[in-house]
Amino acid sequence: MRINRPEKSDYPEYYEKYIAKVAGNPLDELVANHKTLRRMVSRLSRKQLNYRYAEGKWTIKEILVHLIDGERVFCYRALRFARKDTTPLPGFEENEWVPNSNAGNRKLRSILREFDAVRKSTIELFSNMNKEMLNSSGIANGQPISVRSILFVIAGHEMHHMRIMLERYIEKSYVPPLVTGA
Repeated sequence: MRINRPEKSDYPEYYEKYIAKVAGNPLDELVANHKTLRRMVSRLSRKQLNYRYAEGKWTIKEILVHLIDGERVFCYRALRFARKDTTPLPGFEENEWVPNSNAGNRKLRSILREFDAVRKSTIELFSNMNKEMLNSSGIANGQPISVRSILFVIAGHEMHHMRIMLERYIEKSYVPPLVTGA
């Protein structure tokens, strides 16, 4: 199913940075990016997974759990709005959630299993929505947003954090092998 890009009037301006990252069908992007993200983090050492590039910044494991938490919240919002529930939904404070996520004590394998389950559920949820459902909207965190926009936000949010992981964690923590006999 082709899912058109949302109009800028369909979501708060804050989400533009995520929505703009999605070039194609957001469902296809969710599948492809999840595979890429899994490959990217599966190769990392325990030290890299727990690395913080600065005081107070999240580790890669914390970023992964943040992505899972965010995706769950966004899917809940999308489900409510697609079902024509007009109850305004509160926001959530990611910076309070992450320290309470237990990510640092979890094995990567456990985090990825959970992420796989959430992603599969996300894809099924949105794959089975018709145009009317995708065009539905509601109020989340005091702002109107459409279900279609939420799907694009989920895909773009993952891309945003993948870029941060590459630029600030993986490339900085990479130590090239020693060259001998030069």
